[in-house]
Amino acid sequence: MAGALAGAGIVWQTPANPPEAQDYIFRNGRRYVRPYYFEFISHAKNRWAGKTIVDLFTDEFKGRPREYYVHAVKCGRLQVDEQMVEEDYIVKSSQKISHFLHRHEPPVLGGNIVILQNEVDVVTVCKPASVPVHPCGQYRKNTVVGIMEAEHGLTPLFPVHRLDRLVSGLLIFAKSAERAECFRQQIEANLLQKEYVAKVVGVFPEGEVMMFVYCNSCMVYL
Repeated sequence: MAGALAGAGIVWQTPANPPEAQDYIFRNGRRYVRPYYFEFISHAKNRWAGKTIVDLFTDEFKGRPREYYVHAVKCGRLQVDEQMVEEDYIVKSSQKISHFLHRHEPPVLGGNIVILQNEVDVVTVCKPASVPVHPCGQYRKNTVVGIMEAEHGLTPLFPVHRLDRLVSGLLIFAKSAERAECFRQQIEANLLQKEYVAKVVGVFPEGEVMMFVYCNSCMVYL
């Protein structure tokens, strides 16, 4: 499958391929990613064993209709142990299952990610709005982690904290799992604090005001 796609001049990617600077296109103030084929890899769980390849994907990945998975097996976009199989193939535990997809990542704002400080074991950046912190959902290369690797060669990076995709602000990454764990312990011990600055419309009351703002993963005091 990989050879056939490469022969067709299509960008071929697996989880091991790092993002590169030439993967991005800037147009009308937005950052786009060149479309590419990507291999999603998983290993069959025990509860998957005994199911046909089509039944497995229909039951476990409900975002697509059964007809899609039938066609994907027939044309080789769904493979088991790097081999094409029939749609009634029975999956065994721990087998490698590959799903080849043509990916079009959504665009993000085209501004640069400014590095505020780059130390031996930690890097601090200013995250622009619209860019996810790390690969998730439809985003892989159009993320802070992906862009930092492609444009600055900084990898691996471990988020010390996260900001929602639409939020801009200070973002700290550790350069090792050990340093990230150290930060985590400091946060749990309340030795580190985050401060959020919000813009409001209208006349804000004088004096100190306590508000509770709920985001996807936390409750923030303003």
